[in-house]
Amino acid sequence: MSELNEAPSPADEEEVWSWGAGTDGQLGTSKLQDEHLPQLLSLTSLPSISMLACGGAHVIALTSGGKVFTWGRGNSGQLGHGDNLNTSLPKPLSFFDGDYFISQASAGWSHSAFVSDSGSLFTCGNGSFGQLGHGDNISLTSPAKVSYFVDKSVKMVACGMRHSLVLFAGNQVCGFGSGKRGQLGVSSDRTKSVNLPCFVSGLEGVEVVRVAANGDHSAAISANGELFTWGRGFCGSPDVQTPQCLPSSQSFREVALGWNHALLLTFDGKVLKLGNTLDKQSEKQQLQEDSSETLLEKVIGFDGVEVLQIAAGAEHSAAVTESGEVQTWGWGEHGQLGHGDTNDQTNPQLVSLGSGDLQTKETNVYCGSGFTYVVRRKQQLSSSPTSS
Repeated sequence: MSELNEAPSPADEEEVWSWGAGTDGQLGTSKLQDEHLPQLLSLTSLPSISMLACGGAHVIALTSGGKVFTWGRGNSGQLGHGDNLNTSLPKPLSFFDGDYFISQASAGWSHSAFVSDSGSLFTCGNGSFGQLGHGDNISLTSPAKVSYFVDKSVKMVACGMRHSLVLFAGNQVCGFGSGKRGQLGVSSDRTKSVNLPCFVSGLEGVEVVRVAANGDHSAAISANGELFTWGRGFCGSPDVQTPQCLPSSQSFREVALGWNHALLLTFDGKVLKLGNTLDKQSEKQQLQEDSSETLLEKVIGFDGVEVLQIAAGAEHSAAVTESGEVQTWGWGEHGQLGHGDTNDQTNPQLVSLGSGDLQTKETNVYCGSGFTYVVRRKQQLSSSPTSS
C-alpha cells in the first residue's frame, strides 16, 4: 500500500518590491529617482519583515525579531538616527537595541511613532505642530518616550500628516498635533494644535480596536465593525470635529486613509470608498441617516473576488486579492501604480511582480504618499509525492 507524504516545507523566501516616488531614497534601491515599474530589492541586511510603515517620503520596517530599520527622507529627524540626513538604504535604528521590542509603528508626513510590546510609545521627527506629544513643539532626531503613556499600555499608533492618534488600554483614544480640521476630535470647537495627548471625545462606550490617520483625516473601527471618522470632510462635506459613526449595513475590518479619500474593507472582502478619487464609474450607494446623506461607493473591478488587504497613499489606492494579486488605481504621476507609466487609473489594475519556482504564501501592500511597497512571502512549489 502506498501513502502520499508531503516533503518538508523549506524556509519561506521573502521578496520586497517598491515603486513610485524615489528622489529622497524612500524606495530603498540606493537610486534617487522615481521608478514606474516594481523594483525587486536586495535587502540582505533586513531579515524577516513583520510590517512596514510608509510616510511622506520615509519608510519604517519592523522585523519579526523586534528590530527597526528606517530609510528615505530624514530632514526632520523622522528616521531616528540622531541626524537630519536622508538614507537611501535601510539603516538599523540602534536606539531600541537590547532595550525594547518594537511591535508596531506608523509614519506621518515627517514624523514617526513606535510602540513596544510592553506598551510604551516613542516618537521622533517634526514636532512643530505638537505631533510628537511631548508637551512642546520641538523636533527630535532620535526617538523619545512619550511620558503621558508610561503607565497606560499603548496598543496602536497612527500618524497623519501633522497629527497622531493613539489607542491604549481601556479602548481609549488620544490625539495630538494639528487639529485645525477637527482631526484630533478633542472638542466641538476648532483646535489649532495640541502638543500633549488629549482624549478624543465621542468614543465613550465604544470598543475601539483600530485607529487610522492620514492627511487631515482620522478614523477608528470598533470591535463590531463600525467605522467612525472625524477631521476633514469627504466629498466636499464640512469638517467633522468629533467622531461620527458611518451609517452602513456593512461591517468593516480595515480602513485606509488618503488625503481625499478612505478605503473600507468589509469582513466578507468587499472594498468600498469615501471621498474624491479618480474612480468615476463606481457603483454608488446612498445611505440615509435622518436628513443627511452619506455617500459610499463600491470600488468596481473586484466582483466575485475577495480582497484580503487594502492600503492608501496620498491619492492612490492598492489592494491584495485572495489569490495574492496586487491591484492599484488612482493618481499615477510618480509611477506609484507600478504599471510602467505615469498615467492615472480610474479602476483597479493588476501589478506584475514576476513569477518563478516559488508559490506565494502571503502578500502585503503598503502605500506612502506617492510610492508603494509589497512584501511577499513565498515557498517552493510542492515537490512530487513520495511513496512509502
